[in-house]
Amino acid sequence: MSQQILFDLDDTLVYCNKYFHAILDRFADRMAEWFGPAGIGREEIAAKQTEIDIAGVQVLGFKSEHFPQSMVDTYRHFQSVTGRTRSALEEEQLWKLGNSVYDLEIEPYPMMDETLEKLAGKGHELHLYTGGDAAIQLRKIESMRLERYFENRIYIRQHKNTEALEHILSGGGFDRENTWMIGNSVRTDVLPAVRCGINAVYLKQEAEWAYNVIPIDAKPRGALLTLTELPQVPPAIHRYLDDHRMKESG
Repeated sequence: MSQQILFDLDDTLVYCNKYFHAILDRFADRMAEWFGPAGIGREEIAAKQTEIDIAGVQVLGFKSEHFPQSMVDTYRHFQSVTGRTRSALEEEQLWKLGNSVYDLEIEPYPMMDETLEKLAGKGHELHLYTGGDAAIQLRKIESMRLERYFENRIYIRQHKNTEALEHILSGGGFDRENTWMIGNSVRTDVLPAVRCGINAVYLKQEAEWAYNVIPIDAKPRGALLTLTELPQVPPAIHRYLDDHRMKESG
């Protein structure tokens, strides 16, 4: 039977976290130069930025300016703690460094096209559901020519949570028993899917952002699969459907 399959974008279809990690490494290096003489190390700097970053996302959602602002706010925290003179020039450098992550080249995960083509070829209806700044996400979508697979079934939300997914499902004529959410984030993909009563595939990635990793505190009504590579998605879904049909017929 044809399924309705929602895909996350960042770190599900295209790389994202590795670019943020690279920028954060440069940020920690620069901050260590400025605050190292006061006994502030890279680990303490990274921990504080993560704390500030996560707290901001929970309030503001995935606004693009939040990431560079988290760097500036981390700088201001250690400037206040150490008494080091505040510099508008240094803050501007950090703001530009944070914003530069959005200008980096977009790279698909291995076998992205083949995976989507295989599912579409089986008659499944593909949807794209991503969080973030609309202009930035649309640039990624256009760069990867993802409209070939998703057409007008593309949803971009600043806040990506259970309420946002429920709104999409309720307004889109989805058959929840035959609907799937595929994504790398337990917080924004898997747990909302489970709470909304649809099937979920947790596409587990290495070096995951701490914000994305939380316990699954709801019981799934349907499938809850954990995979590690995008090409594993089509056979896993079809295997689940075959097993489900066999159980019903038996």
